[in-house]
Amino acid sequence: MSEVQTTAPLNSGGSVAKCWLRGLELTANIVRNRDRIMSTVIEERAAHFGDAPALLSDRECLTYRALAQRSNQYARWALGQGIAKGDVVGLLMTNRPEYFAVWLGITSVGGVVALLNTNLIGPSLAHCVNIVAPKHLIVAGELVDSLSTALPGVAAPPAIWTHGADHSRFQRIDHDIQQQPCEKLNSSERPLLTIEDRALYIFTSGTTGLPKAANISHARVLQWSHWFAGMMDAQPADRMYNCLPMYHSIGGVLVPGATLVGGGSVVICEKFSASQFWSDVIGWDCTMFQYIGEFCRYLLHVAPPSKARDHRIRLACGNGLAPDVWDAFKDRFRIPRILEFYASTEGGVSLFNVEGKCGAIGRIPPYLAHRFSPALVRFDVDKGEPVRNDQGFCIRCAPDEPGEAIGKIVHDPSNVGSRFEGYLDEQASERKILRDVFERGDAWVRTGDLMRKDEKGFFYFVDRIGDTFRWKGENVATSEVSEAICAFPGVMHANVYGVTIPSTQGRAGMAAIVADHEMDLSAFRKHLVSRLPSYARPVFLRIQKDIEVTGTFKYSKTDLVRQGYDPLITSDPIYLDNSKLEAFVQLDKTLYDRIQKGRIRL
Repeated sequence: MSEVQTTAPLNSGGSVAKCWLRGLELTANIVRNRDRIMSTVIEERAAHFGDAPALLSDRECLTYRALAQRSNQYARWALGQGIAKGDVVGLLMTNRPEYFAVWLGITSVGGVVALLNTNLIGPSLAHCVNIVAPKHLIVAGELVDSLSTALPGVAAPPAIWTHGADHSRFQRIDHDIQQQPCEKLNSSERPLLTIEDRALYIFTSGTTGLPKAANISHARVLQWSHWFAGMMDAQPADRMYNCLPMYHSIGGVLVPGATLVGGGSVVICEKFSASQFWSDVIGWDCTMFQYIGEFCRYLLHVAPPSKARDHRIRLACGNGLAPDVWDAFKDRFRIPRILEFYASTEGGVSLFNVEGKCGAIGRIPPYLAHRFSPALVRFDVDKGEPVRNDQGFCIRCAPDEPGEAIGKIVHDPSNVGSRFEGYLDEQASERKILRDVFERGDAWVRTGDLMRKDEKGFFYFVDRIGDTFRWKGENVATSEVSEAICAFPGVMHANVYGVTIPSTQGRAGMAAIVADHEMDLSAFRKHLVSRLPSYARPVFLRIQKDIEVTGTFKYSKTDLVRQGYDPLITSDPIYLDNSKLEAFVQLDKTLYDRIQKGRIRL
């Protein structure tokens, strides 16, 4: 235990610098070896580590050698099916070691694997299949029914292969794979690939519309894996706990890739369970885990097992750790180091909080500013676009002034980390690009996120554009309101959004709240009055038994915004903040109709 603790904290500038240096050193060779892709790296690690554990789970375990062999079998299967360079194979499978082997093998011979969200069904799943148009689709046996709901909407149905279960209509790939040789492919069997070729399609979460397929090259796969191996200082003795969905860039590529680059092993859990988390971490003797979104808040609000602090965790790495959770989570569970970062799947901007500063999502050291160049520009919430001056250029934000984060698009083959690879849909990619930003002809990629930067250079997330709304002439950041709400005792989750009201301008604030006991709404209102200005306090409250999140632990708002504050559309109690009574009053149809007719002034 003491050995882990003495190496984890970063107490000096030199230690911080070493993190950046490791990342730079490990990624420096990516562009120098253009035909070395992730499958090549795994072959190298298999030759070195052999029967050391690579991917572990309750379902199956793969050593480094077995992982390389299994990926070779999938590569030969792909070649046998006539999958050519650039052809797409869909993958609909829950978390397991086999998942990584599937995409690793198929991409090693030029196939592009589309990582499909296992939570989707019907039209939404059909949409994702249609936009990537796979020639083949591999589906886990337990997800065949989900896929069947989508097939009527698929324009060009692919050849479908099941894994782990027989089906009268489809072939079974795991039986076919067992017949394939597992030896390393020779050069004559493989098509010529470089790091510039496409490896994966990874879908956006679709929280603000239908999912889009982001382009992921072999270069990006290597950049993610090697950069994070450096940032985390991944070592052979490490065991990473991964319960994040593998159809996501973090759970499916970054986490396993970075750990395997360092020679460690990854414990793969099928899904996140707050009640099982610490038992798994301790039982598998893990030294690191990856978090995302509200993951840590869930853990903080669930009664932990008595031995929750008896772990060997040296590092928690992830993004979206709320400032109001940070210190409490770190102290309660004795986490030596938190490595928070910010990055988008499609690329353009990345930030890393190496120093572990509470609440910050990152800071770029001055000596690396020429390589990583995020900027914050003033944003007009009403127009939904950056503010421009009389010359037509964007205006940089002052310290602590919120603005949209943008990243400069640099056409530098040697700088893989700053690439914007965009989406399969070229028009969607173009909509992400901001042109003539600070000078004629320059181009920057929009993140769609509002941030602020303090005088010391630390960046802080403010809100998603679209989540920020305008009410009574003021901009309201939902994250700020959510943080204030969650500071009230008993509140476990707060999903904040804006709703339209007839005969009013802007959007009024509304919060869907989950609490661990019946709330004292009078005390809660006094709490909000003491924390938030009047325009930022939620006009409506919706009390829920549970909160709906996406597979990547982001709050789902689409249905809540659509339902608004109509008390007849849900069994959840909805309350109005009555400013005259200085109290929350429960909405009924009569009160709702009066609001709709403009008879109540809000």
